[in-house]
Amino acid sequence: MSNSTERPTYERLADFIRQNQAPIVKEWTEFARTLSPASDRMTKLALEDHIVDLLGFVADDLETAQTPREQFDKSRGDGTNDSAFSQSAAELHAALRLADGFDIDQMVSEYRALRASVVKQWVAHHRSLADTDIEDLTRFNEAIDQAVTESVAHYTKTINDSRNLFLGVLGHDLRNPLGAVSMGAQWMERSGTTDAKQARVVSEIRLAAGRATQILNDLLDLTRSSFGTQIPVTKTNNDVAALCQEIADEFRAVNPDRKLEVTKEGDPLVSCDPARLGQVLSNLMGNAVHYGDAASPITVTVAGNDPDAMTIEVHNLGTSIPLDAQKSIFQSWTRGQEVGDPSEHSTHLGLGLHIAKLIVEAHGGEISVVSSEQTGTRFSIRLPRK
Repeated sequence: MSNSTERPTYERLADFIRQNQAPIVKEWTEFARTLSPASDRMTKLALEDHIVDLLGFVADDLETAQTPREQFDKSRGDGTNDSAFSQSAAELHAALRLADGFDIDQMVSEYRALRASVVKQWVAHHRSLADTDIEDLTRFNEAIDQAVTESVAHYTKTINDSRNLFLGVLGHDLRNPLGAVSMGAQWMERSGTTDAKQARVVSEIRLAAGRATQILNDLLDLTRSSFGTQIPVTKTNNDVAALCQEIADEFRAVNPDRKLEVTKEGDPLVSCDPARLGQVLSNLMGNAVHYGDAASPITVTVAGNDPDAMTIEVHNLGTSIPLDAQKSIFQSWTRGQEVGDPSEHSTHLGLGLHIAKLIVEAHGGEISVVSSEQTGTRFSIRLPRK
């Protein structure tokens, strides 16, 4: 007669999983509870989620015949699962964890905990491992890998869908009313029906709408780059000196008391996206106007003596950029006061220079800055000819 305290023996791992769901689920829930802050307000039922379905999938998978090729694919997380039910368990787990505020690392860590829990409890019931046990462990790991792959894929797809929705709202729902404000202000300026005081207000409205549109464009570009998408550029052959002159003229019109000088050396033609490069140049000239010494000229130099590349430099005297700030000036969310902003109350987020760097890199080029009290601030862009 067997001892009443003797641990039961299970022939295969699939049987063990089915007959020991309670302790496995208990350990899963205890681990999920530690994943704060997302788990802080979750009930026990919410924490357990689809663990029972996942365990059922794993047990079924262990008992399903598998070719060597299928086993190899699943060991790499590339296998397919013909059961819509088991697929939905992993995918629904991802959807619920995302909705509950879990990040992708926390979700994957749950699978690591599940793997460790099952193996630990099963090995505790086996004094030694037979060949079939080792095979079961291999198949078990492959099944967990496949569930992780499905969960991560669904989590990522949901994030991407949310990103596209966010971009759509920014690109359409906000851009349209801003465009209406800008067009209305331009019409009022051209109509000649306003007195001097009203004309100044209308001009401020138009400029504010333009600034808001630029911030919107920067946020769109930043969002694309944050999700690993390079800023799109459409290259054509362009005269960069003429582009610099055009943008300088725009700044002179708005800042008639400031002097902007554009000079060129050599061939000014380069393959670039004029709208995107104009965005970069506008940002650099705008910074020079804002931060530079009002009594000193701003110089823009287009150097095209190199047959393989072109250099554009924007230089101004005035408040310099501290050396430490120069190292991070092209990073996103760098506030203005950290990069030489004379205003203590600036709310400038520093998106412009980060976006400028992304645009230049999308052209295959480089952007840099050198700044000191003695020589002023010089931003340099180097672009390949093609």
